[in-house]
Amino acid sequence: MATNNRKKIIRAATVPQSLNTFCRGMLEELSARYDVLAVSSPGEALDEVAAREGVRIAAVPMQRHISLLSDLRSLWQMWRLMRRERPDMVHSMTPKAGLMCMLAAWLTRVPCRVHTFTGLVWPTSTGLKRRVLMATDWLTCACATHVIPEGEGVKNDLLSHHITRKPLKVLGYGNVMGINLQDYDPEQYPRDQHQGFTFVFVGRIVRDKGINELVAAFDRLHRERPDTRLVLVGRREDDLDPVLPRTLERIDCGNGISAVGNQADVRPFYVAADALVFPSYREGFPNVVIEAGAMGLPSIVTDINGSREIIIDGQNGVIIPPQDEEALHHAMEWFVDHPADVAAMASQSRGLIASRYEQGYVRQCLYDFYHEILN
Repeated sequence: MATNNRKKIIRAATVPQSLNTFCRGMLEELSARYDVLAVSSPGEALDEVAAREGVRIAAVPMQRHISLLSDLRSLWQMWRLMRRERPDMVHSMTPKAGLMCMLAAWLTRVPCRVHTFTGLVWPTSTGLKRRVLMATDWLTCACATHVIPEGEGVKNDLLSHHITRKPLKVLGYGNVMGINLQDYDPEQYPRDQHQGFTFVFVGRIVRDKGINELVAAFDRLHRERPDTRLVLVGRREDDLDPVLPRTLERIDCGNGISAVGNQADVRPFYVAADALVFPSYREGFPNVVIEAGAMGLPSIVTDINGSREIIIDGQNGVIIPPQDEEALHHAMEWFVDHPADVAAMASQSRGLIASRYEQGYVRQCLYDFYHEILN
């Protein structure tokens, strides 16, 4: 443990991009009060964290998917790290880092062992894979002293499926990152005076994000309303979660669809659109929906964890069933045909986001939690 007056904490994620994104600015703020060590798999993003946040880093290779031999090596290295550092608290996020960190921290008797569930994979899995994923989440919770679900939906799933019986606390209104309203301010960008109606999707171009249903629903809509557009912002991951070949054909053919790939700055695409459409199968607490709302966009989302907590049906967007192409087509058609209602929802979007997910408020909820359990 820390030998001076400052408590030592480890913040960990499976891949460095998660630390670099979700903890941006947070680690620097934490380092004013605590001795902070950031841990993830090695990569340039981890070096960026060290340089920008001014904290120490440690690289522990971890595979995102189940790999018994690799996972045992990761656990061994994590155990050695905990033995050497003797932290007062370990706080992990993302599934594999959670399992490795909570096990290693339990074995080395770290006093405060915290894991944040930003989403659950097993609700949309089946068979043996589902049972294995549920078992690993159960083990993570069993080794943790505190479990933080990112939202009420994740909390309810953990409890109703008996993953844990420990008291669960959602911090604030949920969400681990919050939104910087100065960075996401539509007034900083000129509004695109385009003709017709533009939908934007931001996320990975994979099956679980609802891309098959989205492209099929838009293809029908575009034939009926040729002045509609769909912009897909995100990278393809054909090796991890491929979409249907027919979906790729429709994307590549155009016909109102523009796939712009991964973008470092998605704000211009929000401003150039009239609505976000995000038909994901599962989420923890999707930052995309928060970002779009902060930029003044109403959203079409599916009735899943996180999305149904951010969107109030009829106020800042609409909620439809997941994996339902017909419902998605109907919602997109309704948006095109009811511009006054869409404008009314757009006018409420930023205010609703500001009242719940402003970054300073979200972080303060976490800092207050740290102070409570470490003192």
